[in-house]
Amino acid sequence: MNAGAPSETAQQRVKLKEETLVNDDQDTTVNTTSAQWVIQIMYLVTAVDLSCMFMQIGIVPYLATSLGLDAVEFGYLQTIFGVLQLLGSPIFGRFADQFGTRAALTLSYLAGSLCFFLLSVSTSVPLLFLSRCPSIFMHGLPGAQMVITDLTTPAKRADALGKLGLCFGVGIIIGSSLGGTLATNFGVYFPCYVAVTGCLLCTVIVLIFIPAQTKPPAKRNAIQQSTSQSSSVFNLREIIHLMKLPGVMDVFLIKVFSGLPTGVFLIMFSIISIDFFGLDAAQSGYLMSYCGILQMVVQGLVIGRLTSRYTERTLLMMSVLVFCGVGIGMVLMTNVFHYCIIVAPMVFSFSTIGVITDIILTKSVPASDTGAMLGICASVMPLTRTIGPTIGGFLYRRFGVSCFGYSQLVVNALLFLYLLKKRIPHKEGNVN
Repeated sequence: MNAGAPSETAQQRVKLKEETLVNDDQDTTVNTTSAQWVIQIMYLVTAVDLSCMFMQIGIVPYLATSLGLDAVEFGYLQTIFGVLQLLGSPIFGRFADQFGTRAALTLSYLAGSLCFFLLSVSTSVPLLFLSRCPSIFMHGLPGAQMVITDLTTPAKRADALGKLGLCFGVGIIIGSSLGGTLATNFGVYFPCYVAVTGCLLCTVIVLIFIPAQTKPPAKRNAIQQSTSQSSSVFNLREIIHLMKLPGVMDVFLIKVFSGLPTGVFLIMFSIISIDFFGLDAAQSGYLMSYCGILQMVVQGLVIGRLTSRYTERTLLMMSVLVFCGVGIGMVLMTNVFHYCIIVAPMVFSFSTIGVITDIILTKSVPASDTGAMLGICASVMPLTRTIGPTIGGFLYRRFGVSCFGYSQLVVNALLFLYLLKKRIPHKEGNVN
C-alpha cells in the first residue's frame, strides 16, 4: 500500500492517513494490513495466556487443600490475589502509556511465568502465598485491549475488542480441561510447568512481533507533550485527574454498578450450583463451559454487528434494560433449566456493557492516556473478586438466591433512569 501513489483518490489518501500507525524502533510506517496482522497475533497470544491462567486457577484449590489450608485461609489467598490485581491495574496502564505496550505485555507475561514457577515449588503455605505476589503485574487481557485500541479506529474498535471474548472463552475451555487432565495424570504441579512454558512463549512472540510503540503518530506526539507522561508511573494524582474528566466518572460508575450483582452471583455460583441446583462437579463444569461458549458467541459475533448499526448510548441503555429483565428472571428461577435460559441475556448484557463502556472511556480521555484508562477499567473485575465473596456470602445465607435477582433489578432500573436523565455518553461518534 503506497500512500504516495498518484493514482489513488483523495478519499483513499485520507482514509490511509487516518489508519496509519508507526513503529518506534524503525520509525517506519505500519499500514493497516500490518496492524491487522499484529491484532491477529495478539488474539493468539491472549488465548495462550488465558489458557495458562485458567490452568493454574483450577489446581490452586487442590494444592491449597493438600497444604492444609481451610476454607477461611483459602479465602484470604483469593483476597490477596484480588487486591494485588486491583492495585496493579492502573499502574500497569500508565506503564503501558509511558514505555509502550510491548514492554507492558512483556512485564505481564514474565510476571505470569514467575507466578506459575513459584506455584510449582509451593511445598508450604508461605510459598503458596508468595506465589500470588507477581500477580500485581499480570494483566495480559488489558494489555491486549491496549494494543487493539491503538491499532483500530473508533468505528472498528468494538468489533475488535469484542473478539477478545473468543480468546477468553478458549482460555476457559482449554485451560480448565487441560489443567484438570494434566493434574490427574501427572500430578498437581505439572500444569504449573506447562503454564510457565506457555507464558515464556508469549513473551518471545510479543518481543518478535509486537511493535515497541503501537500508538499512531498523533498519539505519540501527544505522549511526548503530555505532562502526565513526565510523572511517575505510580502517580495517583494523574489517575484521579483522568477520572475527573467530563463524562468519565459517570460511565465508570455505570460499568461498576451495572455488572456488580451479576459478578457477585458468579463468584458464589460454585456454592449455588451445589446447594440450590444440586449439581455435581462434572455438571457444574458443563454449565460453566456453556456460559463460556455463550460469551464467545456474544463477544465474537454479536457485539461487532450491533455497534455497526446502533449508537453507544442505545446499546448501553438496551443492555441495562436487559439486565433488569435478567433480575426478574433470577427472582423467579427455581431450577437449572431456568438458569440456562436466563444466562443468555445475562452474558449479552454483561459483555456488551463491558465493551461499550471501555470504548466510551477510551474516547473520553486524551489519546496519550488510553492505556491508563484501560488499566482503570481492568480494576473493576478484581474489585468485584475482592468484595464479592463477603457480600455474596452474607446475602446468600440471609436471603437466598432471589436476593441477587432483586439487587440486579433495582440497581439497573436506577441506572436506566440515570442514563435517561444525564444523557450518557455526552458525545456520539468517532471522536478519538
